[in-house]
Amino acid sequence: MTTANTSTVARGGKSIYGAPLGILMLEARFPRILGDMGNGTTWPFPVLFRVVRGASPERVVLHGAKGLLPDFIAAAKDLVDLGAEGITTNCGFLSIFQKEIATAVGVPVATSSLMQVPWVQATLPPGKRVGLVTVSGSSLTPAHLEGAGVPLDTPVVGTEGGREFFRVLINGAKQDLDVELARQDVVEAGKGLVARHPEIGALVLECTNMPPYAAALQEAIGLPVYDIYSMITWFHAGLRPRVFA
Repeated sequence: MTTANTSTVARGGKSIYGAPLGILMLEARFPRILGDMGNGTTWPFPVLFRVVRGASPERVVLHGAKGLLPDFIAAAKDLVDLGAEGITTNCGFLSIFQKEIATAVGVPVATSSLMQVPWVQATLPPGKRVGLVTVSGSSLTPAHLEGAGVPLDTPVVGTEGGREFFRVLINGAKQDLDVELARQDVVEAGKGLVARHPEIGALVLECTNMPPYAAALQEAIGLPVYDIYSMITWFHAGLRPRVFA
């Protein structure tokens, strides 16, 4: 009796191969510079993108993504059907849908950079805590924090008072982005939060458009800074562990 040599058998069942991470994108037209989650060259591995039509940053951030859950679930299922083995999103405010999307798609789901907060907190010395920098502090509700497992008393600052970042990303006032002004907005917000809360030992950036400015913020405050890039590279490492030959 002979048996098939399974080492030569390629497994099927997907439409697209080699990109196990699926990213649900908001519908927006502002520049996605290198480091932004929506820039494909940001990632050191291939990813699958799916834009959720009608899910504008304003609707998701300022209006709680009301009515959009079915659209995000449908888009996530489409990504899984294409070949995604894990799902993430390009807006930290979608933590409110964490349980629902994970239940619906049946693969690992990481909706928000905020999910890092408990991990980062575990690394800090006694008496130190995590602080959050978000695109809109006034819109980040207890429901968003609870969805990501973040303590409700976590110090938070937004960029609403800045000159560029919030205005371009959320207000949609223009499609062009002054990168230097956006950097200043993020750095100044983070520095201000740390000054007001000296017990902060690390920052987590909620917004997936903030990674381009994380290094500048870390240099300015001298503390660890975590963002969606740090979380998704960890997430992907579980989907495709490094092979040590």
